[in-house]
Amino acid sequence: MNRTRALTPPAPLAPARLARQLLLVSRPALWINTVGVGVVGLWLAGSLWSWEARWLVLLLWLTFPYNLLIYGLNDCSDRAEDAVSERKGGWQGARLEAEHLRPLLWAIPFVNAPFVLYFVLAFPSAALLTLTLAMLLFTLYSLPPVRFKSRPLLDSLSNVAYALPVLVPAQLLGQPWPLWPLLALMAWSVGKHAFDAVQDLTADRSAGVRTVATTLGVVATARWSLGWFVLAGALLLPVSELSACSVWLMSGALSLRLLRDPREATARRLYPLSLLSPWLLGAVAGVQLVYQLARAVAS
Repeated sequence: MNRTRALTPPAPLAPARLARQLLLVSRPALWINTVGVGVVGLWLAGSLWSWEARWLVLLLWLTFPYNLLIYGLNDCSDRAEDAVSERKGGWQGARLEAEHLRPLLWAIPFVNAPFVLYFVLAFPSAALLTLTLAMLLFTLYSLPPVRFKSRPLLDSLSNVAYALPVLVPAQLLGQPWPLWPLLALMAWSVGKHAFDAVQDLTADRSAGVRTVATTLGVVATARWSLGWFVLAGALLLPVSELSACSVWLMSGALSLRLLRDPREATARRLYPLSLLSPWLLGAVAGVQLVYQLARAVAS
């Protein structure tokens, strides 16, 4: 009887349960990391208030579809780590069972294919190359045989992919690249990945996965992330001193706090603040935008 039960395939998920599972996998709390980059790109290109179909489709893709690609592949590859991680199975990420894998691997291309087709038809080759590179880096981060996640330092450095969509609006309009914001976003993404990886140190070690945090340890990882946050702020100085200072005060302070109390438990307590940091940094940028608009209207 046990043998027969073991050979019985898992029952398909009900549509409502599948939809909830896919939404959970996409981690809505982290959509700001992708949508925010797109909004910054529109702002830098001077098209934030231009309601073109291209902008709307891009921003819509940067919500559920793109994040389902990023985290869906990641969760498929991280089942061993997630099984022993206390924070998975809720808003911080799904804990996948065998019955979830096939529907998820079908849903990822199904949800993303219409957007990719639109990009092929409506976007210039430079923008297509940028988006393709971003998707490729996230795919290689999760999937073997490359799997950057299990390659210390490369796991952190490959997260520059988060910054790439900031280029797309400028590429669509044939404008110069926003080089300093691009480099700053890249540096900030590398630092944030390393900082957030500390909270999974025990789970990753238990699963035999080598990451920047398991290799360097808490103290060196905190220093690594702090260095990238300092660099990100410095790269923003030519664009906005206020934004540069906000990166140092918010993200840099998190790394310093972890250095003062270098424990995995500290990283877990600080994670909600790390999660809020893109919102806070975006609010600072929003204040500057409103100020610039007010000055433009006054003049």
